[in-house]
Amino acid sequence: MLTSLTIKNYALIDNLQIDFNDGFSTITGETGAGKSILLGGLALILGKRADLSSLKNASEKCVVEAVFKVSNYHLEEFFKEQDFDFEAQTIIRREILPSGKSRAFVNDSPVNLNSLQLLGEKLIDIHSQHQTLELTSNEFQFQVIDALANNISELETYQAEFKNYKTLMTELNTLIALKAEAIKEHDYNTFLLNELVEANLNEGEFEQLEEAYETLSNIEAIKEKLAEAHQLMGSDEVGILAALTNLKNAFQKLSGFSSKYDELYRRTNSSLIEMDDLFNEVNDLQDTLDTDPQRLEAVDAKLKIIHNLLQKHTASDVQELIAIKRQLEEKVFVTENLDGNILNKENQIALKIKELDAISTAIHNKRTEIIPKLKSQLENILSGLGMPNAQFKIEIVLGDSFLANGKDHLYFLFSANKGSNFNDLKKVASGGELSRIMLAIKSVLAQYIQLPTIMFDEIDTGVSGEISNKMGDIMLEMSKSMQVFAITHLPQIAAKGHSHYKVYKEDVNDVTQTKLMKLDYDARIVEIAQMLGGKDLSSSAIAHAKELLN
Repeated sequence: MLTSLTIKNYALIDNLQIDFNDGFSTITGETGAGKSILLGGLALILGKRADLSSLKNASEKCVVEAVFKVSNYHLEEFFKEQDFDFEAQTIIRREILPSGKSRAFVNDSPVNLNSLQLLGEKLIDIHSQHQTLELTSNEFQFQVIDALANNISELETYQAEFKNYKTLMTELNTLIALKAEAIKEHDYNTFLLNELVEANLNEGEFEQLEEAYETLSNIEAIKEKLAEAHQLMGSDEVGILAALTNLKNAFQKLSGFSSKYDELYRRTNSSLIEMDDLFNEVNDLQDTLDTDPQRLEAVDAKLKIIHNLLQKHTASDVQELIAIKRQLEEKVFVTENLDGNILNKENQIALKIKELDAISTAIHNKRTEIIPKLKSQLENILSGLGMPNAQFKIEIVLGDSFLANGKDHLYFLFSANKGSNFNDLKKVASGGELSRIMLAIKSVLAQYIQLPTIMFDEIDTGVSGEISNKMGDIMLEMSKSMQVFAITHLPQIAAKGHSHYKVYKEDVNDVTQTKLMKLDYDARIVEIAQMLGGKDLSSSAIAHAKELLN
């Protein structure tokens, strides 16, 4: 429940602070006194977008703060989901800075407007003429029926499964579209893959082939140079090996005279060993070098294949071609297995449809079962509100398609007079009738679910006399289980409140300000008497006011 409200620097309000009680509270005031300003300030707490023009003094910030007692609303899980700090006495504060920037806080922690709106919906229901029009929408009508049918758990399950169903359908459609596109590319991708598979590529192969090609295509020149090297190293008369052998022998004879000569001997011997090894390698190379036109042709053909593949795939090297091959293998594999994936997805959807059918049928049955009771209750209440011939015709038809809240189509028809045809509410109910129907629905809902604080903004428009008295009784009855506010122009309703507040204007230092005060018993007599008979209080008006209060 709303326990207090503070508004600073908003519209015609300079600084307003008021405490509220539980039960039924009425708010009165002359037209233009500022009741809409009060509602506007409260709307900021509920997440309405801020307007810089709302600042009374443009150089100062506007602050609206409300304290709610939330211990009975079972909101701990919601606070946890929204990352709010849960407090039994929850404080919501909204600030509008002169710069136009807006800030919102829940228990002193900053929050965004979306989260604030979600919290506001769970704390207070401001019933305005706009909300009366919601009565004509199928969505609101379903909410009423499901609340009475206790379908909350079933609907949560259904909506979770419906979300899964839509995800599966999206995935299936994606697979079907992928298949249609893949079929076009499949043959080409398979051709490209086969080319790469037949090429039998290996990392480093390209460099090896190029080296082999250079060797095979220049084999005569290589042989000639190797023979020349063999002659230079191995000639008995002028060969390098013979010269090094003679040099080694000369230094060997000197090695005994000094360590310096011994070092020369060892170095020459080492060079001779290296040269001998080199000579043997040249011999081996000469033995392995043979002209091989077929090998050359094969190497050349493989190089041309690789060059063509590099060009076709705009690749820089064989390693990149191997990566492209893996990608093509994956594409071809996916395409060739799409039918299996599609079948698997269709099977999942078939199972999900069975689940949804079962849940939606259960929802439908509970809705159908509660309709006679809802119809009877509404008609009884409206009969007492001056609509004795009001009748509802509520039909629920189980459809073929899954909708957001089941498979039902709802026909919520109304007739206000005997002999009149049933039709949609918006076509046959007047504004005053819609207000009374909405009040009847809210009173029925209050018997079944824990509604938040509710504020009726002139729901009594267009009624008077005994009807207004009955409307006041209904709101008074509702206040036994919830906090109820009624902004009213009717003394019969104003007198029924456990608490009575007055909105009025006052000139302070030549500046008009909107104020709100709680009336004591004597002030209530005066206020109600003025509502009955005008500013000039008569003894009969005062007596009537006392009678209403008592």
